[in-house]
Amino acid sequence: MTAVLQAKERKGSRNSNLTSLRKEGNIPAVVYGSKLQSQSIYLSEADFLKTIKEVGRNGVFSLDVDGSKHEVVLGDYQSNPIKNEIVHADFLAVDMNKEMTADVRVVLTGDAAGVKDGGVMQQSMHEVSVTATPNNIPSSVEVDVTNLQVNETLTVADIKADRGYEINNEDDEVIASILPPRQEEEINSGEEQEAGTPENEEGRETTADEDKTGEE
Repeated sequence: MTAVLQAKERKGSRNSNLTSLRKEGNIPAVVYGSKLQSQSIYLSEADFLKTIKEVGRNGVFSLDVDGSKHEVVLGDYQSNPIKNEIVHADFLAVDMNKEMTADVRVVLTGDAAGVKDGGVMQQSMHEVSVTATPNNIPSSVEVDVTNLQVNETLTVADIKADRGYEINNEDDEVIASILPPRQEEEINSGEEQEAGTPENEEGRETTADEDKTGEE
């Protein structure tokens, strides 16, 4: 059953109106996309967070704007980290039979063999671009690193097979690698050295006093 998020048309765009909406626990938003003219709306922040948690960042759900329903995905949103609140959201109306492109987070799974041997896991890519029909866009791309050894690298080419969607990144882009253990050389700089004398003193300069001593 498709999740439904209720929204209402928003007519005022002044800062004072937007501030009032947010104080009432609402989010100013915009919906646009397939065969739909851009429309300003607002909706409950609590309902928004509940819906996105239910369907996922790239999930499809129904946006009900004053009784008019649209199949949408969350296009983008802005948040205020200080106040810990959503300040604006964009919803993209989609055609369920038409492919779309979205950025999807990469999740590494499994305990890498190289890490067990003392290596350090380095994740170079945290998102990939995928293309599929809306219902086939995954909430995340899971990548199994169980067999990854020290000094080995996992690239996009290694994960493209057996997917229900197309990954658009270049094959040679690195997703993760296992770095070798760090080896620190201990250098003892406090060791005292014995004073030595030249093995061959021939030809070295002498002082005037030494010359006189030799003459006596």
